[in-house]
Amino acid sequence: MASVMENFDHNGPKYLTRIDWNNWHHRKSIMASLVKVVYTLESDRKRERQDHQALAPEWWKSFNFELNQVLEDEQDKSIFGAIFKSCPNYTGQGPPKYVIAFRVTVNKPENVPRDYKQNLQVFLNGLKKSPRVRAGMEAAMNIVREANGPGNVWLAGHSAGSSVALLIGRKMMEAKYSLETYLFNPPFLSFPIERIKSENLKDGLRIGKSFLTAGLVFVANGGHRPTPRENDPFNVLSTWVPHLFVNKSDPICSNYVGYFEHRKKMKRMGFGKIGNISTQHSIRSIMYHAIGKDSEPIHLLPSAHLTINISPPINMRKCEMLDAHGIHQWWNPDLQVNYKFL
Repeated sequence: MASVMENFDHNGPKYLTRIDWNNWHHRKSIMASLVKVVYTLESDRKRERQDHQALAPEWWKSFNFELNQVLEDEQDKSIFGAIFKSCPNYTGQGPPKYVIAFRVTVNKPENVPRDYKQNLQVFLNGLKKSPRVRAGMEAAMNIVREANGPGNVWLAGHSAGSSVALLIGRKMMEAKYSLETYLFNPPFLSFPIERIKSENLKDGLRIGKSFLTAGLVFVANGGHRPTPRENDPFNVLSTWVPHLFVNKSDPICSNYVGYFEHRKKMKRMGFGKIGNISTQHSIRSIMYHAIGKDSEPIHLLPSAHLTINISPPINMRKCEMLDAHGIHQWWNPDLQVNYKFL
């Protein structure tokens, strides 16, 4: 198998010389590359690379985009997101008019305080209080209005940046705007059950957790099964189907693999109602609610286009987990995947 680096140069995936927007692999690769551009923009900023020295412009130019806006942290002025505008006119299915992309942590001393604060907010289900989310949401609303509708605007993010894109996508659905969304290695906040090799043990843990979660929901609801409401956050998302890209070797996102499948298994076992209730709530959010704290589990979704990377490790780094979590894997032309609509 060819390595990622053999199919990549400083401008992005070098094999994408002719872009076909009807090709799923091309769309995925470009969305992952535009997320990578956000990392490169921040790297250019820190190293004071300007004009011809800057590395980021060649990335978006190679995909016929231009930089419309950078999203900066209000405190340290780091670039955590960017908005790209497509340049050419296409007939048939073409690119979106705008792509809004978000990065994750940059492991540099000057980035650590703000980036890791955002990571902590993801872990504590408190991301919606983040200034970065507020700035991203405001930018998304402005761009949707400028683009004359949500169909011309796509969202993309990697890791904690996926959480930002996911939360913005959820909030946009509340405003009745459905944005096509690409989430690479999105965090699933739970013990990484998917990493366990025994299928029986995994099923047992998931079933036990489902009954525990549903039981806590009943207790919190005064001993009654919760009644579905039209404006319930989970119901609001029913027509939104984001694209999730996960790697089974990545403990940060791998639980999405079992999350959707387990709901089907519970239904086959005759516990469909328990499964539905448990997949709409997290134990952490229930406990937070019990003590009067608002903690929405933004990682839980009714459905998704789930792409699972099942390729062997590419050994670009010594740590397999870092490879499994990296953005680089998603533009590899030799990628082996399982695709599921759930």
